[in-house]
Amino acid sequence: MKIRIKGNSLRYRLTKSDMYRLSREGYLEDKTDFGDRQLVYVIQKTNDKELSAFFNENVICLQVPGKMISELDSTDRTGFDGKQGDLYLLVEKDFTCLDNVDEDQSDNYPNPLAEKLK
Repeated sequence: MKIRIKGNSLRYRLTKSDMYRLSREGYLEDKTDFGDRQLVYVIQKTNDKELSAFFNENVICLQVPGKMISELDSTDRTGFDGKQGDLYLLVEKDFTCLDNVDEDQSDNYPNPLAEKLK
């Protein structure tokens, strides 16, 4: 799971194994260690109808309706977005990059643009 924060937007990108765990367990968590403190980022399943998020005690949590998680897991849908006040929220599948990168992308989803560029 990756997060990207830019201005007033929060984006979560999920690999295949992330999506598998989230659809079965309803919860994912990771953290970044800053020495004496950690930034924890979470995505969790809810019964709500819209995406929502909160930040509390060094934890960023994106709450995703179970229906959205099921659709992401079982279809070609690439993601869902929404707004919470001025905060833009996005959860999406993590696709392989079209250019060469050094990171391991073996767990990423195939990029739908790759066929078009051949």
